[in-house]
Amino acid sequence: MSKLSMEELNRLTVDQYKESGKRNFCLVLDDIRSMANVGSIFRTADCFLASKIYLCGITAQPPHREIEKTALGATESVDWEYRNDVLELIVSLKNEGWKIIPLEQVQNSVFLDEFVPHENEKYAFVLGNEVFGVKQEVINMADTTIEIPQFGTKHSFNVSVSTGILLWDYYSKIKGKDLVKPE
Repeated sequence: MSKLSMEELNRLTVDQYKESGKRNFCLVLDDIRSMANVGSIFRTADCFLASKIYLCGITAQPPHREIEKTALGATESVDWEYRNDVLELIVSLKNEGWKIIPLEQVQNSVFLDEFVPHENEKYAFVLGNEVFGVKQEVINMADTTIEIPQFGTKHSFNVSVSTGILLWDYYSKIKGKDLVKPE
């Protein structure tokens, strides 16, 4: 057994990525204060073929070298848009048929292992500030809320780690049945 070379990995070019099918989810990053987290989430979004990332509130926007340190070019491949007001965005996404799914610890949340995505649904996964989490106003507008079960002394994962766990779980359940070709 030996490591694969870069050529053997058969990675898409940025142009190929732009033309490839995307998954039926987008990410809404609201008031993410760490540019390293933003970059890491871009990189994870690229790996799982996210349809788009929305950057809201104080969340930093590319181009910025602090984002690029962890994004490693994913800001060029993943479509993104800045929206100042997350609540206006949520209303817009709901009107377009997206299911609003914050990742947060709330009463009556659905544990991630119990979340069942459907291939014909569009999901907007909302990730909030590293200290304060997802805004209550966003939670009030949610279709459901997902929580990652945790068992140690800490009460939360880093937001970029949470994104990786969420997207791996989504992928493992949907297995690419949700790929949508670009128009």
